[in-house]
Amino acid sequence: MAAHVDGLYVYPVKGMTPQPLTRVELSAGRGFPFDRTIALARPGGAYEPGLRHGISKREFFVLVAEARLAALTTHLDPATGTYAVDVRGHRVLTADLGTEEGLAALRAFYARVLDLPPGTEPVVARDEGRRFTDTAQDSDREMEFVSLVNLASVRDLAGRVGHEVDPLRFRGNVHLDGLPAWHEFALVGREFTLGGVRLRGTTPTRRCAATEVEPGTGRRDLPVPQLLARTYGHDFLGVYAEVLDGGTLHAGAELTPGGLVG
Repeated sequence: MAAHVDGLYVYPVKGMTPQPLTRVELSAGRGFPFDRTIALARPGGAYEPGLRHGISKREFFVLVAEARLAALTTHLDPATGTYAVDVRGHRVLTADLGTEEGLAALRAFYARVLDLPPGTEPVVARDEGRRFTDTAQDSDREMEFVSLVNLASVRDLAGRVGHEVDPLRFRGNVHLDGLPAWHEFALVGREFTLGGVRLRGTTPTRRCAATEVEPGTGRRDLPVPQLLARTYGHDFLGVYAEVLDGGTLHAGAELTPGGLVG
């Protein structure tokens, strides 16, 4: 089968649940709409409302340090601003993030989940035109990159370490299938298309401790960065890409040009 898009995912709130998409409209120089446009910042940290430069992911409550967040199932409706959280199939929060009451409910809920001291709450980071991607720390241009994960590489890692590896650990926007394992690195520095969208591979994606957390459970069960380094001599899986020409990207879209495979 030709290399193609197997899945599309957006992460409206940094560190929270992926939301699957069947299609997405992309624009040149921009990432997935609504991707990582909200984050929960540590109170008293480097984040301030209106901040116009990137800061470390550790300034936010994310899976690197707060594995328990993976046990929550979250969903943000971009059209209405309604944010919902489920735990084991039970709705535990519904909040309208367009209202002060909804934002207060969100802060209070996560203060309890994170066991913050009394009177301490996370700061809701949401700034027009800014994404809280890991690449935002490097440059505003890079914060608009999309992330691609090669499912064959994930399967190869799982086979070598003898443990099931859920590709959602890697929190990519685009899951590719039909490429040989690790051939995504051949996209770096090259232009290619996915359906009608033209992109350029930029850099391999270095993996951090967030990938140690099992999606859906919040258990830190697999030392992925160590396993990558021990097995392959590097800690990369997947690549970032910049959108050069926009268009509609949909599940099943083929990767071209030829010559990337074989």
